[in-house]
Amino acid sequence: MNRYIFIVLIALSVAAASCTGRRNKAVHKGIIPEKDLTSILTEVHIADGLLSLPEIKYKFSKSDTLETYIEIFKKYGYSKQVMDRTMRYYFLKNPKKLIKIYDNVLGRLSEMESRVDKELLVFKAGQMNLWPGESFYSLPDPDSKDIAHVDFSSGFYGTLYLKFTLTIYPDDQSTDPAMGLYFSKTDSSGNESIVRYSPVRFIKDGHPHNYSFTLVQNLTGTVCLKGWFIDQQGISPGRFYNQRIENIILTRNLIE
Repeated sequence: MNRYIFIVLIALSVAAASCTGRRNKAVHKGIIPEKDLTSILTEVHIADGLLSLPEIKYKFSKSDTLETYIEIFKKYGYSKQVMDRTMRYYFLKNPKKLIKIYDNVLGRLSEMESRVDKELLVFKAGQMNLWPGESFYSLPDPDSKDIAHVDFSSGFYGTLYLKFTLTIYPDDQSTDPAMGLYFSKTDSSGNESIVRYSPVRFIKDGHPHNYSFTLVQNLTGTVCLKGWFIDQQGISPGRFYNQRIENIILTRNLIE
């Protein structure tokens, strides 16, 4: 529980002890509505978390911390006095509703945390992405380039994870489309070693589908990643192909 709310509740506990035996009916006027209170407490918790970070904490005094909370109250159109009165009402007269409000606050915070985790995962994936090619490919290509072919040299070694989004439109004429990427290494004598993978059939329905592949590669030294996202065995001259590959991520760490 954040410091501000903790202090308020301690003060109210003392007040409650001194008021034992009184059964005055709660005055509902002048308290913050539940929806606004939920938003305020959510922001107070976030502010309290930020202010506890060492790189931020040293810049603020205790009075600055209180001012931060007061600014949050003002943002929603309320004063500290109204906030104190609201917390006093819920704590003394309606503690069950206060628990419900805090459940809503925790729900919001959990949702925010989940969203941030997903965004951070996407950011990390971009930072760790080993994919050296274009961010997307399409066939037919507007510039009439042979963009379907992949041929990159790098120190690809160990377990790699490849993810991409593939859309194959219904008018595409490839037969039995499957991934056609493989690793290749040619030694000084011209002998080629190849690491291939079991074909995974792609869906051809005009909708984007996400595919994930675990690529175990044990060829040492400089290795080439070659081939096509869609195996050329299913492609013939004179046929029409309508495909799009995007969101390509190649990483050494598993990206969910």
